[in-house]
Amino acid sequence: MQNQQAAHQDGAIGSVLVIDDHPLYCDALASAIGGIFDIEDVRSVSCLSEGMRLLNSHYSPDLILLDLNLPDVAGLNGFLKIKDRNPDVPVIVISASTSEKTIQALLCAGAAGFIPKDLPRNDFSDAVRTVWDGKVYAPPGIRRAVSCRSEDTVAADIFHRIEGLSPQQSRILNLICKGKANKQIAFELSLAEATVKAHITALLRRLGVRNRTQAALLIKEANMVSGLQ
Repeated sequence: MQNQQAAHQDGAIGSVLVIDDHPLYCDALASAIGGIFDIEDVRSVSCLSEGMRLLNSHYSPDLILLDLNLPDVAGLNGFLKIKDRNPDVPVIVISASTSEKTIQALLCAGAAGFIPKDLPRNDFSDAVRTVWDGKVYAPPGIRRAVSCRSEDTVAADIFHRIEGLSPQQSRILNLICKGKANKQIAFELSLAEATVKAHITALLRRLGVRNRTQAALLIKEANMVSGLQ
C-alpha cells in the first residue's frame, strides 16, 4: 500500500499485474504497458489461481489488467474474485468480447475500465492513463452513462450471484442456456445424471429462480451466456 501511495503521489505507475492465458498476448501486453509507462515491476500470470497466489503473498500492484475468460475461472467470476480481494486496486478488464451490456455491467460492478483486445496501441495508452487519472474508461462507441442504468445494475447483481460457481457448475449452466436436457448434459460432461441434478439444484438456489427455464432466461437477459465456460 505504501508503494501505491508513493506511486500516486509522483504520478507514476509503480507495478502492474497482468492476468491472461494467451502467452503471446500476455507477453506483448506486459511489454507494452511496461514500455509506455516506464514500469519496472510488471508481472504476468496465465490463470486466476496464480494471480490470487501473488496477491495473497502481500504483493500489492498499483493496477491489474485482467482477461475476462481464464482457464480456471467461470467467465466473469474472475473479476469479482479479484475485486473482492483487492477492492482499492483499479482493475481493467480485457477481452475480445465487446458486448455493450457486458461492458456496462462490468463497469457497474466496479471495473475501472474495459479494453478490447484489438484496441490500437495509442488508444490503449490513453485508456490506461484515463484509469490512472481516476476516471473510468469505456471503448469508443460504447455509451457510458453517468449513473448505471437499471438493467446494468440487474446484470451486475447476477454477476455477484454466480460468483461462487465452480467451472463445472458454470459449464452446466451454459448447457442449460443452450436447451440441453439433464441426460445430454450428463453425457457431454461425463457425469452421472444424479450429479447433474444436484448441480442444477444448487444453481437454481444461487440464482434465486425456481426452474431451469427461469435460470436460462435470467442469464440470457443479462447477456452473460458468452461469459460462461
